[in-house]
Amino acid sequence: MLAEPKGRKKPPPHLADLDAEERKARLVELGLPGFRAKQLSTHYFARLADDPAQMTDLPAAQRDELVSALLPHLMTPLRTLEADRGTTRKTLWRLFDGALVESVLMRYPGRVTMCVSSQAGCGMACPFCATGQGGLQRNMSTAEIVEQVLAGARALARDEVPGGTGRVNNVVFMGMGEPLANYKAVIGAVRRLTDDAPDGYGMSARGITVSTVGLVPRIRQLADEGIPVTLALSLHAPDDELRNELVPINTRFSVAETVEAAWSYAEKTKRRVSIEYAMMRGINDQAWRADLLGDVLTSYGDWGWVHVNLIPLNPTPGSKWTASDPADEREFVRRLEAKGVPTTVRDTRGREIDGACGQLAAAPD
Repeated sequence: MLAEPKGRKKPPPHLADLDAEERKARLVELGLPGFRAKQLSTHYFARLADDPAQMTDLPAAQRDELVSALLPHLMTPLRTLEADRGTTRKTLWRLFDGALVESVLMRYPGRVTMCVSSQAGCGMACPFCATGQGGLQRNMSTAEIVEQVLAGARALARDEVPGGTGRVNNVVFMGMGEPLANYKAVIGAVRRLTDDAPDGYGMSARGITVSTVGLVPRIRQLADEGIPVTLALSLHAPDDELRNELVPINTRFSVAETVEAAWSYAEKTKRRVSIEYAMMRGINDQAWRADLLGDVLTSYGDWGWVHVNLIPLNPTPGSKWTASDPADEREFVRRLEAKGVPTTVRDTRGREIDGACGQLAAAPD
């Protein structure tokens, strides 16, 4: 597994990095009243406040000190691009050390999804993905991940997104980075997002999807966490020869090992796994590969453990690959469904602002 570069400073500790008892302990350690931790948590998670002046239940003499202790500034928005009449918003963030990441808010009728980054860059080196081509800078902290969601929640609460005030219902770890390569911080973020308010954001674990290119030991570890998140496996090819090229980690964990781990996750959690498959013209969209994919997935039984999500390839600078012909895409769907595998084609959002799957590169301009 690729490690992040060493010697980097860590972000300042934030209440989203800590559970309720750890927040109290940190304040006491700094000579501040421990009970104030719950008030700060209420402001952050429940009231979505980001201005200390709004925290009037904190004593004015200690307010700045309390906020510095548990609510340090972590991220600065540099640019927000909009599409779909403002209901898709991509934000470029500068982290405390200058690293750049992106998040995307997508509002649909009846729900809002936040696509969040878990690393600055990515070390998985998938050649068709803009993030993967940039390499890994560093892992993000739990709080940096959570803050992307809370920033979206504030925008909704303040009626800054067309459609009226609202709430983030879904979080997908499909932004920059390989989530399971930053396992501890990602699990911490999942717990903060699902903890009841004011200890956390209070959303359902069933509204969270954790994506991976197939880090088999971490998939197995995730199954033991007792958190019913959806697992999304970025497979992109049903055979080792092609997947070794498209998803280099496959040289360590084969298609068979990876799919078996995903099946075990579904069996243990009773949560259906999503197989992500970017459709690339003349590369992985042949009819015989659809048949092979169906055979691979149904070899574990037909009890509905899996769903295939086909993704029309999104353009990235310098890529030699393009999206599949619609006729080939339809035939791919037909053949999977003939094998009894539920299949849909993703309704891609944000392509025109480079905010769609595989396009996040955190380019400063």
